[in-house]
Amino acid sequence: MNSSCARYYKLSEYYRRMSGGKKVHKVTVDAGFSCPNRDGTLSSDGCSYCDNRGFSVNTRLSVRPVEAQIKEGIERLKKRFGAEKFVVYFQAYSNTYAPVKILRKCYDTVKNFKDVIGISVATRPDCVNDEIMRLLASYAETYEVWIEYGLQSIHNRTLERINRGHTYEDFLKALYVTRKYASLKTCVHVIIGLPGETKEMILKTAKALAGLKLEGVKVHPLHAIKQTALEKEFLKGAYKPLELDEYVDLVCVFLEYLWPETVIHRLGADCPEEFLVAPMWILDKNRLLREIEKRLCERGSCQGKLYTAEGPEATLSHALRVDHA
Repeated sequence: MNSSCARYYKLSEYYRRMSGGKKVHKVTVDAGFSCPNRDGTLSSDGCSYCDNRGFSVNTRLSVRPVEAQIKEGIERLKKRFGAEKFVVYFQAYSNTYAPVKILRKCYDTVKNFKDVIGISVATRPDCVNDEIMRLLASYAETYEVWIEYGLQSIHNRTLERINRGHTYEDFLKALYVTRKYASLKTCVHVIIGLPGETKEMILKTAKALAGLKLEGVKVHPLHAIKQTALEKEFLKGAYKPLELDEYVDLVCVFLEYLWPETVIHRLGADCPEEFLVAPMWILDKNRLLREIEKRLCERGSCQGKLYTAEGPEATLSHALRVDHA
């Protein structure tokens, strides 16, 4: 995998290798895009857990030009962390949900910053097509380009319950289109602790993603944010958050099944205390990461320990033929 002492393939290690030892940090921006699950195209309610004020600092501020957000982010990260190179992360909502002409103008903003070496674009599986992929691939001549898909689970009944508005098959189709462009890297977001999901279901998601040999994965603990449908479920007792120990155990096994070369972009969550309903333990991300490292060490385990290349999801073409009801 990576260095012999690593328990999982951290994004910081990947950036170090990719940049030749430079300190690389992500600059998150809100480019003002919407989402078909919020603007009435699919629904106007959004996902049951979603309020970007809880995820993105820029969404909590008044909308500002992307160039200003990048400039401020670079200055802040240089001062705080001594960062040298940067990846601009188009984070809030669905950042391919616009005509290509508008997308190009937005993405082109990164060209004004000589220390930007990468672009990462967060979106939904139902918001991409060949034309958008060609546009993103055009930036790969100069930058490392990631497309980040919010999948959350491979189980369609879970996706329906949380009002995602797409299916696992939609994700597989999007991945198929993405992989026509070898220069693009894919990161997939999943959530552990979704209502109704058992350990068996969570590990089935891990095994499916392992078989797809993804370049990156983000794992989030489900948490309730104020003024969301999930908050209402929590207050009614219909949703019970995972305890810290439960989440740590699930993450460790999840990692054990993943492909060893998948870069782990995230294992925790960020949410300001004033927006968070539960569980409160997500506020101490450093503690969470220490507990995961400790538990993997106690198990004598690491990412990929249980990975097998011969699983039922071993190829994308096979996965496209499977009904994941």
